[in-house]
Amino acid sequence: MRRLGKWLGRIILLVLVALGLFLVFGPGYVENSRNAVAEHDPYPVSEEAAALHGTLTIGDWHADSLLWDRDLLERGDRGHVDLPRLQEGNVAIQVFTAVTKSPAGLNYDENERDARDNITLLAMGQLWPPRTWDSLLERALYQAERLQGFEDASEGALRLVTTRGGLDAVLEAREAGEDVTAALLGIEGSHALEGDLANLDALEDAGYRVIGLQHFFDNAAGGSLHGIGNGGLTEFGAELVAEVAARGMVLDLAHSSTQVARDVLAIADMPLIVSHTGIRSVCDTNRNFPDDLMREIAATGGVISIGYWADVTCDDSPDGIAATIMAAIGVVGEDNVSLGSDFDGSVATAFDTSELAALTDALLRAGASETQIRKVMGENMVRVLRDRLPD
Repeated sequence: MRRLGKWLGRIILLVLVALGLFLVFGPGYVENSRNAVAEHDPYPVSEEAAALHGTLTIGDWHADSLLWDRDLLERGDRGHVDLPRLQEGNVAIQVFTAVTKSPAGLNYDENERDARDNITLLAMGQLWPPRTWDSLLERALYQAERLQGFEDASEGALRLVTTRGGLDAVLEAREAGEDVTAALLGIEGSHALEGDLANLDALEDAGYRVIGLQHFFDNAAGGSLHGIGNGGLTEFGAELVAEVAARGMVLDLAHSSTQVARDVLAIADMPLIVSHTGIRSVCDTNRNFPDDLMREIAATGGVISIGYWADVTCDDSPDGIAATIMAAIGVVGEDNVSLGSDFDGSVATAFDTSELAALTDALLRAGASETQIRKVMGENMVRVLRDRLPD
């Protein structure tokens, strides 16, 4: 019996050691495998491009950095985004988007609504509070709390923006020479509402201002671009669109089905965005809306925001992304193209946010004018935010 007790003790010890090793090294290993940056020599940046880049107001509509177990105030050795790298890249505005559910076997073609959820395991493995383990709403609120904590500890270098006045204050501070970055909160998929429109109050109070309707699966608001059968906007979804419009939020159609996008266009009177995407005529994948639908979305006064990963650009190099941006200008016009990296969104990229000057250089070499570069890199985003954010 004593011998059995010793063996049980050893087994328990081994389990505890294995669990400890997983908690220490597991999250980093997972992120390294999901958010890789390709090894590369430094990208060439001309003196002209470097000088121009330093004068740009740069904004990015989409990064999932709050999902991962990193201190975003420290320069990381993995992933794509943190405050030091935002500063190195001269980024003025970063939308941090909360992911709350991701189906096992995730793909761009078809995902079941009830597939096993990957974020549950990630939340447990990263020791998120137990309230987040079985609540999508609490996962969104926790990620907002994380961003608030980073703002509080940043000594003014990172500011959570929820109003037009707050945005303008950051931009004015930058004009005066302060190294400050505006942070906005976005939600990737309205399933975080858990089917209750009243939960939008909690998200709004937590600071969320950009609302995506779907992610990789159909939900109560309607069909996903990667769901079953191209379902349209539901009655709940229509009520949500009306609430987003009334509250001065930004509505994001990324990952929505083409039918949901067309249904929203039929009822919404506000600028709409696609926060991270490519151009179908450049990269023929169903992850990208058809060009004609992109033109309809842009016609609302919104923006089509170009991502930095190969699945949507078919070439994730700075030159490849610049080529997609130039094609987007041709499809929807220079006033309606923006940046939406999808950094830290379980995508591999050719550079991180500290290297954005390489994109400015690539745009110059691709023939973009200074005016076009200024608009795409951030001015179009600022226009939409000023239109939509409350006073």
